[in-house]
Amino acid sequence: MRAVYDDIMTTRGTDWVNNFFKALANDPVTLRRTWQSAKEVMAPGVLNAVTKEMIYLAVSATNQCPYCIASHTASARKAGMTDQMFAELMAVVGMANETNRLSSGYQVQIDERFKTP
Repeated sequence: MRAVYDDIMTTRGTDWVNNFFKALANDPVTLRRTWQSAKEVMAPGVLNAVTKEMIYLAVSATNQCPYCIASHTASARKAGMTDQMFAELMAVVGMANETNRLSSGYQVQIDERFKTP
């Protein structure tokens, strides 16, 4: 557990471990696996940090996870998300949730041109 905490702090350039990972420490195997996966997925890649954090925030809002909304809003802001970006993101999240439910409820057939070969 100590090694995972040290890696979290080193990777994030901080001197503390957040409550999410502290809660997972009750099961060291889950802590290690979850941190490794998060570290790999959120590492620099084709998508920049603000985009990854905003996607994480959008999914967290849809899943109604207050902890994840708070932590990833903070991370997205640290990566460069502005108030205007946040407002637009939430508008897209709200619209997507509404139209997803309408599409599911109406059992809309997928257009042939939208299907992948």
